[in-house]
Amino acid sequence: MDDFVREKLTEWGLSKWIERFRVQEIDEENLYDLDNQDIDNLITLVGPRAKFKKRLKLLKGEQNATNQQEHEETADSIQVLATSDTSEKVKRRLELQEESSRMQSPAKKRQRDTTYSEKFMLSEVKNIMTGVHFKLQHRDNTKLNAFLKEKMGDLETEKRELVGVFGKTGSGKSSLINAIIGEKDLLPSGSVSACTTVMIKVEANMKSLKYEAEIQFITKEEWREDLWFLLTFTVNDADRDKQDADDYAAGVEMLSALYGEEWRNSSQENLMNDRHFREIPGFINSNKKTLTCDTARELSATLVKYTRSGSKNKEGKEVNRWFWPLVKCVIVRVPNNDFLQHVTLVDLPGSGDRNKSRDKMWKGVVESCSTVWIVTDINRAAAEKEPWEILESAGSLMGNGGQCQQIHFICTKSDIIEESDDLSLAHVRAAIFKRNMEAKEVVRREFRKLNKVKKHFSDECFKVFTVSSKEFRKKKRLEPDETEVPKLQDFLQNLNDCHSETLNYVSGAHGILSLIQGASCGGVAGEKADVSSELEENLRHGLEKVLEPIQKALEAFENCLIEGVEKSQSSWERALKSFLNHRRTGRGFHKILKCVVVNNGATKTGKGKQLNLNVKLASWLTDSIDEEFRKTFPNESKCGPFNGAINTFSLNTETLIEKYKDVELQLIYLRTEEERLKTKLDKTIRQRKKEIYSSLTTTIEEIMQTCYDEAKTFTGKGSLEKMRDTIEQHVHANKDTMFEEAKNAMLSKLRILKDDIWSTLVDTMSESIELSLNTDDRSVPDVKEDLETVTKYYEVLKSTDDASNRNSADQTGPSAAQF
Repeated sequence: MDDFVREKLTEWGLSKWIERFRVQEIDEENLYDLDNQDIDNLITLVGPRAKFKKRLKLLKGEQNATNQQEHEETADSIQVLATSDTSEKVKRRLELQEESSRMQSPAKKRQRDTTYSEKFMLSEVKNIMTGVHFKLQHRDNTKLNAFLKEKMGDLETEKRELVGVFGKTGSGKSSLINAIIGEKDLLPSGSVSACTTVMIKVEANMKSLKYEAEIQFITKEEWREDLWFLLTFTVNDADRDKQDADDYAAGVEMLSALYGEEWRNSSQENLMNDRHFREIPGFINSNKKTLTCDTARELSATLVKYTRSGSKNKEGKEVNRWFWPLVKCVIVRVPNNDFLQHVTLVDLPGSGDRNKSRDKMWKGVVESCSTVWIVTDINRAAAEKEPWEILESAGSLMGNGGQCQQIHFICTKSDIIEESDDLSLAHVRAAIFKRNMEAKEVVRREFRKLNKVKKHFSDECFKVFTVSSKEFRKKKRLEPDETEVPKLQDFLQNLNDCHSETLNYVSGAHGILSLIQGASCGGVAGEKADVSSELEENLRHGLEKVLEPIQKALEAFENCLIEGVEKSQSSWERALKSFLNHRRTGRGFHKILKCVVVNNGATKTGKGKQLNLNVKLASWLTDSIDEEFRKTFPNESKCGPFNGAINTFSLNTETLIEKYKDVELQLIYLRTEEERLKTKLDKTIRQRKKEIYSSLTTTIEEIMQTCYDEAKTFTGKGSLEKMRDTIEQHVHANKDTMFEEAKNAMLSKLRILKDDIWSTLVDTMSESIELSLNTDDRSVPDVKEDLETVTKYYEVLKSTDDASNRNSADQTGPSAAQF
């Protein structure tokens, strides 16, 4: 620790914490590099921690303002993109960069070409805005000043795409993920059996060069409930029949993994004793456990007992305890990985979970995936039931209930050909290519049969890949490109592209600086009044154009739901009897129905199939709106929600700029604010539409809750019939109101969304117009030079964006038939 840090802590009234900073060897250099986690560890009290973060942010602003001059020379190298004045030195540097990029793989080359200069520009603009924010902090705290600082705080956004990966044990899922991200030993595969309940997220480690795994446990109370269920209904059920074999085997595997054979002769209370969990204090204390290793192989070997099942780990060593029954989620963080910078791959169980917290997390991830990969062995791709069952059971959660844009059906082990030993390499390759093309066509035909899934996804959303992770590494029969692994790498690289986020930040900064400079320069009062009047009129017309298609959509939904209510009221009895009088009879179905009522209407069988009475009762309502919902809230369309209504909103600032040159800077800000607001609204609607779609089922569940609570109390002889009667009588008593309430709940959420869109547009743009043109405030700093620099960067990024959009429009785009 040096004098600089000691003096700063004393100056900030934080001398109490000097000793902790000294022990951690914090000096002037690494003080500026402290992140939020570091600060949380150093300062454990909320008040002092908040003060320190605020002071450190100001200190960084001072440093950035001081170093601003030093950045100008480097910035000149970027300006060559916007000007013709290019020095030989910069030319040579760009030539070396281009030469280096040619040595990269296609995916990495594109990233290098498109992100090097953009990362620099983004860094420069962020430094500029930090300096400007620091200047504003030392000016009068006027209304405009406060408004500007708030807008600067809204500039920062983080891009994060989720790719969900489904696949049964032995499908090659782990090997595929390892191959795609270039980490051969990261996820264990092969000799150790997979656990089907643990969700594994794989993302970049942005803070360290170590391989890390963060293990999140379920709570002790949740395990107590799971344990009670296993002991009561699964493993100690003397009346179980042959149809219960899968449930029994799964229960025995879970208990034996955690307790060995001790569970067979122990009570529930004994099995909940903390002595069983001494190796995992994080579970006892409801904390996370973090593993940190130098290599992927080391992390994989350490992690295996938390994610897999078996008697030995990957190194062949005996493992006595397996803790996966207590794990909710594992987050694996990989250093220096280009494919994961803004993408998280999520290895998902095939369906939800009996454990409520795991099930809630599973649903949350599935509905947040922008892409889903279904992984299966190529030789069983069409015949295997599980991949298609995943699509059918989770299709609505991914589609109308989520934000999935693409489904990739990935057939693995595509290099394996039967009876290939006597064939030449050329004949083997020809046989591989022929079989792979046939497999793709068979899979596409199967997808076209899924009418339920097709309500949510078109043929264009569905693509088929035939991959070989083994050949991608060994290159014995196929070239890397022929394994189609590079196609998936290219796909991830495109997801990682942060051009839009960079443009949004730079555009926002450009607008804010324009407003500051416009305010500092003043303007003609009469002209400001005229343009303000025109803007208010344009705002009124713009709102009308937005609200009209939204209102039409509401009316369409109401008509659909009225029809859905009618079908529900005429069909519920037949569907309910089908559910309550399952083909499994006697004790077998008694257990299933007991699970249903204990879990508020839903359960998962030993084979992984979901049974959900709430979804069944709401099915006519959801069926009635599926087509309209997909049209109104498309996941894959660029036109946006409500048939592009948000994108049509405009204050026509371009026309006004031509007419009112003296307030051009203020109008540039308003144009920027308008675009940022529309982007923000699109994201908000994408989140809200998930809640709107699920409201039909959640309303049914809420109404059914009282009968579930009553039914779960029945025990002993005749309890099956009592549960059936209770459920049937409850639905019959509520049939005239239950479906109507679900309809009204959804329509209410749609109306609230409409009102929120209107108020957001009115409030945000009215305030922006008022502060841009009707506030006379000369207390803001002069940012002329900063504005000139950011304008150049903005123009470069915008021209790149425009060119990309033109290219997209000129191309027809790859069809599903190409893959």
